[in-house]
Amino acid sequence: MGTDSTAPTDKNRYSLGEHAFTAPNLEPALYIVSTPIGNLGDITVRALETLAAAQVIACEDTRVSATLTQRFSLKTPLMAYHEHNADKQRPKILETLSAGGAVALVSDAGTPLVSDPGYRLVRDVVAEGYKVIPIPGASAPLAGLVASGLPSDTVLFAGFLPQKGGPKTRRLEELANVPATLVFFESPHRTAATLALMANVLGAGRKAVVARELTKRFETFERGTLAELSDRFDGTQVKGEIVILVGPPEDRPEAASEDLDTLLAAALADMPVSAAAKKVAKATGLERGEVYKRALELKADGA
Repeated sequence: MGTDSTAPTDKNRYSLGEHAFTAPNLEPALYIVSTPIGNLGDITVRALETLAAAQVIACEDTRVSATLTQRFSLKTPLMAYHEHNADKQRPKILETLSAGGAVALVSDAGTPLVSDPGYRLVRDVVAEGYKVIPIPGASAPLAGLVASGLPSDTVLFAGFLPQKGGPKTRRLEELANVPATLVFFESPHRTAATLALMANVLGAGRKAVVARELTKRFETFERGTLAELSDRFDGTQVKGEIVILVGPPEDRPEAASEDLDTLLAAALADMPVSAAAKKVAKATGLERGEVYKRALELKADGA
């Protein structure tokens, strides 16, 4: 644990329960600081040291981050930094770094840059020749993954799906045959509809988990197939932060390629690619994303 080489003073001495820590002297850098995703007890000592010693904390919402800084009596100034004011605030952050200061970047919860636009700041800081130092900690995708019971050797974090039906369906079709556990963020009021679409596009029998309110008082894990979860959440008013995890596609008997091509060619003769793929997938029991991909190939070849 880094500590200040000078004698501690009341200004840079902090208490953490029964323990105390001293804000260290930080080198000029952008510090990517992970914060709790719900339970404030998940903050790390290194994160507190960094937040206490930085010249400024750049955060999505100063009201949300103030809850954390007030809980641990941190006096570091807060600066709002989000996608709507990034162009205005980014030069101020670079000025702080050029003056020899340290800037801590936090999100409302969890690890910054995971499904947020902070990567642009990191990109510009690196381009200007400054250091970027990660301070790891809580992460909702990882928390959900390790408790899901789904394979964790190969994982694809897909973030939020598009909200509109067409782009949302196409994105799921792109991911349908990826041999990995898929991890998504989702809004509670769209969870039921998303599960129904996933069952249709990714496969009704595919194993999945809905993790809700991770690390919080009402943390829950709902496990089952996508069809079972779709039925379970249908008509249910969901609340809280949601992570949906979908296991990798399982090996299954596949129709002979020539039979699939014959069916697709016939369907493509009088309907669009998406409709043809849907019809053939339903008839063969194959995953819609797989059939859609083959239909695109046949269409490109002039079928």
